[in-house]
Amino acid sequence: MPLRTRRRRHAAMTGLLALATAAALAIAPPAAAADTWTEVGSDRARPLTESQGLTSVEVPADSPNRYTGIGTIPPDVALRGWNHVGDPDASYDGHYIEPYQRDSGSAKMFRVQAPDGSWAEYVHALGPGEALNNSWVAVSPDGQWMLAGEYGTMSRLLVFPTPGVNPATSPSADLPHVATVHLDRPVRDVQGCDFSGPTTLLCSSDDPAGTLFGMTKPLLQVDLSGAPSGTADVSGRVTALRQLPLRSGCSGAFEAQGVDYDRRTGTLRVIVMSPGFCVLTDSMTYRFTRG
Repeated sequence: MPLRTRRRRHAAMTGLLALATAAALAIAPPAAAADTWTEVGSDRARPLTESQGLTSVEVPADSPNRYTGIGTIPPDVALRGWNHVGDPDASYDGHYIEPYQRDSGSAKMFRVQAPDGSWAEYVHALGPGEALNNSWVAVSPDGQWMLAGEYGTMSRLLVFPTPGVNPATSPSADLPHVATVHLDRPVRDVQGCDFSGPTTLLCSSDDPAGTLFGMTKPLLQVDLSGAPSGTADVSGRVTALRQLPLRSGCSGAFEAQGVDYDRRTGTLRVIVMSPGFCVLTDSMTYRFTRG
């Protein structure tokens, strides 16, 4: 076949392929749009008792919101080395869960309060390559699975059976890491996540560099490919929604902390601690509603 003829056929085939691709894209279902969140108010965040995390509690009815900070760590827990508490969460049947870490060792701990007021501790031995940090927990809407996060630049979230809720858990046995959420892009210094739907997470990032999403301290949305379970990994698509508010009478480094989504009111709350001396005076829990 002459060279010129082969070139004409190649060009024709390329054109047909382009048309077919365009047609396929035209009929493909669009990706789910990320939510937009508008700031609607703020409340003062106390640095000792409201500086790490927060959660709304649905059961029993009219329960107050819960907060964590260095001042909420019980003395006996701190004496055993658990000197950092992260962003907590509550299951929809009223179990309240706090994540703990310590400066050294090979485990992390989840402290659980049952609806009857009793407390229990569930310890997880670190797996190969698992970071010591225990920054936050988020209980799935069905109550059976709990996601937890590591600090630093990470491309995954960890899935555990929810301690005290999932019948496979016991304070006398190791709490196993049963599955992983594989993120489509890395995230940095995530301080809190909460479910806003069966397969959607909202997360606060304390990222100081801004190189991953073009902004520092972003509010992130993670759309999961399926509901978490203990039998299979799922993937997560990460989207940066907006920068968290960074307002203070002092200049310096802000610290984004925990996040809570209250499904009863549709209100999202995020703690941002102010820099320097102003951590005492104008640190805030910001409130947002979906736009």
